[in-house]
Amino acid sequence: MDIAEAPAAPPVIRREDYRPPDWLVPEVALDFALDLEMTRVTARLSVARNPAAHDDAVLRLRGDGLEPAAVLVDGAAHNDWRIEDGDLLVALPGDAHVVTVETAVRPIANSQLMGLYASNGMLCTQCEAEGFRRITFFPDRPDVLSTYRVRMEGNRAGFPILLANGNCVASGEGADGTHWAEWHDPWPKPSYLFALVAGDLVATRDRFTTMLGREVALAIWVRRGDEDKTHHAMRSLKAAMRWDEEVFGRAYDLDLFNIVAVSDFNMGAMENKGLNIFNTRYVLADAETATDADYDGVEGVIAHEYFHNWSGNRVTCRDWFQLSLKEGFTVLRDQLFSADMGSAAVKRIEDVRVLRSAQFPEDSGPLAHPIRPDSYQEISNFYTATVYNKGAEVIRMMRTMAGTARFRAGTDLYFDRHDGEAATCEDFVKAIEDGAGLDLGAFRLWYEQAGTPQVTVRLTHDGDTASLHLAQMVPPTPSQPDKRPMPIPLRLALFDRETGRHHGEELVVLDKQEARLDYKGFASRPVLSLNRGFSAPVAIVADTAREDLLFLAAHDDDPFARYEAMQSLMLRHLIGADLAGEAAIIEAMAAALADPALDDLMRGELMMLPAEAYIAEQIAAADPQAIRARREALKAAIAKALADRLGALHDRASAVPYSLDATARGARKVKTQALVMLAAGLPEEAARRAEAQYRAADNMTDRQGALMVLAGLDTPAREALLADFHARYAGNALVIDKWFALQSGSLHPRALDHVRALAAHADFTLGNPNRVRALYMGLAVNAGAFHAADGAGYRTISDLILALDPINAQTAARFVPSLGRWRRIEPRRGALMRAELERIVAAPALSRDTFEQVSRSLAGA
Repeated sequence: MDIAEAPAAPPVIRREDYRPPDWLVPEVALDFALDLEMTRVTARLSVARNPAAHDDAVLRLRGDGLEPAAVLVDGAAHNDWRIEDGDLLVALPGDAHVVTVETAVRPIANSQLMGLYASNGMLCTQCEAEGFRRITFFPDRPDVLSTYRVRMEGNRAGFPILLANGNCVASGEGADGTHWAEWHDPWPKPSYLFALVAGDLVATRDRFTTMLGREVALAIWVRRGDEDKTHHAMRSLKAAMRWDEEVFGRAYDLDLFNIVAVSDFNMGAMENKGLNIFNTRYVLADAETATDADYDGVEGVIAHEYFHNWSGNRVTCRDWFQLSLKEGFTVLRDQLFSADMGSAAVKRIEDVRVLRSAQFPEDSGPLAHPIRPDSYQEISNFYTATVYNKGAEVIRMMRTMAGTARFRAGTDLYFDRHDGEAATCEDFVKAIEDGAGLDLGAFRLWYEQAGTPQVTVRLTHDGDTASLHLAQMVPPTPSQPDKRPMPIPLRLALFDRETGRHHGEELVVLDKQEARLDYKGFASRPVLSLNRGFSAPVAIVADTAREDLLFLAAHDDDPFARYEAMQSLMLRHLIGADLAGEAAIIEAMAAALADPALDDLMRGELMMLPAEAYIAEQIAAADPQAIRARREALKAAIAKALADRLGALHDRASAVPYSLDATARGARKVKTQALVMLAAGLPEEAARRAEAQYRAADNMTDRQGALMVLAGLDTPAREALLADFHARYAGNALVIDKWFALQSGSLHPRALDHVRALAAHADFTLGNPNRVRALYMGLAVNAGAFHAADGAGYRTISDLILALDPINAQTAARFVPSLGRWRRIEPRRGALMRAELERIVAAPALSRDTFEQVSRSLAGA
């Protein structure tokens, strides 16, 4: 089948077509008779005609795979209804009614993990974005806000714990070994925030007193035996609650706050009101099983979901096009929180690295979209780095231009104006504009235009005047060929080369196509430090002299700018723009290794080479394996030139005892970075040190770091220690995920063969998203394996997509973008990638999720 014969495309939903709901549902009462095989649901909906909408006498209740067992209106059987495209349409004569619908769902068969599903003997829900319609018929849209009463009854032996949103108001014993619980959430919420959990769980408990004096009972629910791994999560939760009060003035508003850890979960976590449901990887942590990065992940995601209580729950989205309203804002909030909890400098670098590796490629590819999209076919495809990470950067720019105090005034106004409402991105921008006293008229283009702006920079010097010439260009993206200039806030400083100091930082806003800024008082040409702190999510194009980059890498007092100078030195060499720069890179690296003013957390950042994905972004038609080879060659050159210093650094760091303080975390970071560098140039020495580090490790950070290095080498210790790792952690799903990921993402020349073999391993399953991502996402970002010359890596991922799509479409669709980059890869490999996409789109019964991603990736081919 060619593309022209592919199945009919799902309908396109457009933002411009929004209209208010015809019917509102002020109150919802749900009754669940719980069972893994068949759960029966009775939904009692108090509906009222919406005076702000069209006069429609038909109530449309969305459904997905449901059949109504009974439909009643005002307590009486009602026959004036029909099923249309899976939805239940009920004709209603008056302005207000009580509609009761009975349905039955099969949690045990729900492999999509949307709606009500079973996970290792427990029942749980995931309703964002459109999962509630898989539980019962409902006007499943975020601008329908309801208060919920929920009654659950089930077998006490199988479901001893019964949880839902809000506060538990009653419980008791039923017949035949059953018990029941009733929950009430007094805060109106959209259906995507509904949650239910029933299972055999134990809790770690604590309490928190809000700034308003409310006593809140906290509980983190896990499977028996995991309780000792929840202490970091609880500390993170309490820190987030206090921080949100101090920084944003937001206090918690219920008597209970529950978190449940679930092993089968499509996402990271879900902010359901009062009952957050988490992927276990973002709850469970101890030194033996979690790395420092895992600890950071737990802290950040716990905070993110808690912060949603206000930025997402109390104020929610009018429609799904406004997703960045809650997600971009909340990502910024969790980034600021994590910066305050640890190293602000390192956190900023980490955030930018994620943006450049994930979002910049999205912005330059076929799936590019604004942070407020204009259309979609499947909303789950827009939970993207653009909506989340770029969305956070856009709001951060407002904060930069307003200043911290004025930005807080704007967010206070936003919460005050829209508490209890379903709001829009425009509502947020207007609140910041009014509260902070900013003119954000042109700034709204950041919500409308896709693409990463490019800012071209040139610094000239004449007499005592330095002149800064700036020009911006927003590249064309699908459906947006022509772009307008956008306001770009740029923090900058001009350094005196002789003194090594600058006379102060300033913020300039480039709001035109071109601008020139003159600076007096420079007898000699200064050194420009631009986009300090990464004040704008742009690509800087500057022909900065090598000596200027060396100066900034050694002297810049802005940590991000110092890191950026080091990255630029290496990047120019790696893309062939400065082939003679290797000696300068080694000089800068030696200075970073020796600088006593640097802490090891920052030193570790300076030791990292630019990511392969970011390097590829600088090349029109990249050869990923050539990038890999050049990058490894640079690491090898550094390792050989600085072998003694890297060895001494590893020795020094190895002597630091384990703790979670910054000194010990920094030591672990540079220890593994030294091994990574040595492995490229002195593999035997690296293998010796890595094996010793693994065997001496008293924590997962050291053990995993050593095994990561060994996994990429041909050394006897590789197989022995991989086997030891598996045996040591057999039965611990999260750590076995690491075992799969270490091998699929390794630098080993036979990594693709390893992936194929691991797919047949007894511990591998397509039924668990964490396990699928561990094995195959590692491959999809592994340039050496995924981009194998014969296309075998592409075929492996397309086979996965086709096999996974009927099981879990949401997870399957996440693998499409790796193939969708085919236009940015050299032509021969690009043609092989395109062929796999054409093979996928021709498959019968493809899900909306995967069809949209593939068809957009092929558009115009």
